[in-house]
Amino acid sequence: MVTPRRPDPEPLETDDVKIVSIGTVAWFVALVLAMAFHDQLADGGNENWIWIFLAGAGLGLLGIVYLRRRRRSLQRDATAREEERDTAPREPLT
Repeated sequence: MVTPRRPDPEPLETDDVKIVSIGTVAWFVALVLAMAFHDQLADGGNENWIWIFLAGAGLGLLGIVYLRRRRRSLQRDATAREEERDTAPREPLT
């Protein structure tokens, strides 16, 4: 006997730009700290960490740009759908 499946919950609304921005700031802080302690990192053979932190910060910036464009596109589409719904001819009630 198969039990009926519950409907999927509605997706949560999140502020993706804020989340990625926080992560990007963390990468930049790590980069600044790595540059401040460059000599200690070089002595331990971990000089490549600076490049890793730089890559994380750069990818974070790209993510922010992408997410802002995506948010604007979604808002534009929602506005167009709303205008289309408002201007659609309506059938008379009988």
